[in-house]
Amino acid sequence: SANDCQKIWSVFEQAFVGKDPCNVPTEAYDSLFNTVIQDHVCNRMMFWSKTSPLVHEFTKNCFQTLEDTLLGSIMNGLTWCSKEGSKEIFTTGCPLWNDCVNHTVKSFWHFASAAFADAACGDVIAMLNGSIATPFTPTSIFATTEVKRFNATKMNSLTVVLVTKENDGKSCDDPSLHDLQKELDPRLKYNCKLVPVSQIHDCLSHHNTACGACW
Repeated sequence: SANDCQKIWSVFEQAFVGKDPCNVPTEAYDSLFNTVIQDHVCNRMMFWSKTSPLVHEFTKNCFQTLEDTLLGSIMNGLTWCSKEGSKEIFTTGCPLWNDCVNHTVKSFWHFASAAFADAACGDVIAMLNGSIATPFTPTSIFATTEVKRFNATKMNSLTVVLVTKENDGKSCDDPSLHDLQKELDPRLKYNCKLVPVSQIHDCLSHHNTACGACW
């Protein structure tokens, strides 16, 4: 059955219209995500942290990220909020991401990330940034929400693709990646591959390369 855009829009509005923009908890979006029919592609789901826009260049043909899902693709990059007692939707003058906990937009992305992680199945990829001090950043949505929800009864493995510029000095032995391994259910197979960003760009320019053959 197909998605009904009018219904999705009306349920989306119900989540936050007329509410204080700092008082929209993640569960406000529960009905929205229950209304949307989303097909997830096992063995092709990709998580990421601190690697946008590279990850999205790469996933156009091969993998599905949260931003390739129906709601993720529509809402990516947008700002929205309302005000207490208002019937309006505002796209400017909204609080900033870190101004409050139950932030209209932040709550949406936390719910969306949790739902995407709950659906993770088969062999899963995570593209992390080897050019920053802590590739597995403990405050990231990937660490705080997604990894904690990976389900070893639906997933077989997690492969970290650690993207590095030349001579970053980072490796798969990075202490933060050991922290990541400790978070995972021991039944999940864990792999890590160090991949230079130049290799991914080369792979993107050869459209006939098989999806997983870039690393």
